[in-house]
Amino acid sequence: MKNELFYKGSFGLERETLRVDKNGRLAQTAHPFSEGENSGITRDFCENQIELITPVCKSVSEAVAELEKLDGIVRKKLDSIGESLWIYSNPPHFDSEDEIPIADFSGEHSGKTHYRRQLGSRYGKKLMTFSGVHFNFSFDDRYLKTLCSGDFDEWRNDFYLRLYKQLSVHSWLPLLLTAASPIYDRSLDIDGGHGAVLGKYASVRNSERGYWNSFVPVLEFDSLGSFVKSIERYVQNGQLFSASELYLPVRLKPKGVNHISNFNNGVSHIELRMLDLNPTLPLGVDETDLEFLHLLIMYLSRQEDFDFSPELQKQAVENHRNASLYDLDGVEIGGVPILKKAAEILDDMAAFFSGDSSAREIISAEFSKLDNRLSERVTLSCACV
Repeated sequence: MKNELFYKGSFGLERETLRVDKNGRLAQTAHPFSEGENSGITRDFCENQIELITPVCKSVSEAVAELEKLDGIVRKKLDSIGESLWIYSNPPHFDSEDEIPIADFSGEHSGKTHYRRQLGSRYGKKLMTFSGVHFNFSFDDRYLKTLCSGDFDEWRNDFYLRLYKQLSVHSWLPLLLTAASPIYDRSLDIDGGHGAVLGKYASVRNSERGYWNSFVPVLEFDSLGSFVKSIERYVQNGQLFSASELYLPVRLKPKGVNHISNFNNGVSHIELRMLDLNPTLPLGVDETDLEFLHLLIMYLSRQEDFDFSPELQKQAVENHRNASLYDLDGVEIGGVPILKKAAEILDDMAAFFSGDSSAREIISAEFSKLDNRLSERVTLSCACV
C-alpha cells in the first residue's frame, strides 16, 4: 500500500447508447458518423447504436473527461438532425426487430456486419440493443515489475489470469452496486407490446435474459496458452462464432487488435462489462462507481490465488445472474445472504485501504447503497403483505 505505483495504471471507457428520434423511437437513419471520421465514435451491434471509446488515460477522471468530449460531439451532431441519445440500458419501444438494422460496415470492415448478422440469427436482435458501460484497466508495468521474479512477460500474463479469476468470482458485487435498469418496455417481451414493465430484475442485461451464451463456458487457467486454447475449442466446435462472442462479465484483452491470436503478444488489460448506464447522470456513468472498480481491482489483485474449477466457474455465473434480481431475499453467496456478503467485502476493503481517506470515502459511498437495497427490500415485502 505504500507503493505509489500501485495506484497508477491505464484506464479506458466504452459506452453504448441508442439513438432515438424526437418521439423516443429508435432512429431509422444511417449512423451519422462516417468510418474513420472520429476514432472514438463508432457503431456497435446495430446502426442506431453508438459506441464511444475513450483513448487510454492515466486516471478515472481523465477517462470520464474524454468520454464527456466524445459525448458532446455526438449530441451536437444528433441535435442538428433532430435526434438524441437514449441514456438507458434497456431499449425504448419498437414494433418489431425490423427497427433494429444491423450495423452497416463497409470495405475492409464488412466482416463486422457479417459477424453481427450471425449474432442476430443466434440470439435475436432485441438482445443486442441492451447497452452499458465497459471499464478497461491495466496496472502500470513499473509496479508489476516490483512484484515479479523471473521472466516478466510470463509472470505478467499469469498475474492477469489470477486477477481474471478473482474478478469473475466477485463480478456480482459491482453489479449489485450499479444495477440501474429495472424497468423495460413490453415490446421486449412481445412485438408491438406497449407499456412499462417493472420485472423481477434490477438489471435485465445482466440477468438470465441478458448477454449470455447458450452454455456456460468453462475455461482453463494453467497458463495463458491453455486459457486461449480453451476458448478456441468453443470456436472450433461451432459453439462460438469467435472469441468475441464469449459473453462473460469479465474479459482479458490481448495486446494489439482485439483478436485471440494476438494473445501471443501477451495480455494488454482487463475489461469489466457489467455496468448499466446510469440514467440519472448525463454521461450515464458515475465517476465514484468507476473509482470503486479501480479500488476493487487493486484489492482483489492482492488476494490469494485459488483453483477456479469448472464448478466454481458455473457458480460464478449463477451468482452474477442472481445479483441482477430486484428482490434479493433468499439470494446467497457461499451460503451468506448477498447483502451481508457484500458488506463483509466492503468492510475488508476499507481495512485494506485504511491509510487512504479518499479510498475509504469511495467505499463508504458504495456501502450506503447496501442500506438502500435493504430499504427497498423492506418496502417491497410490506407491499406484498
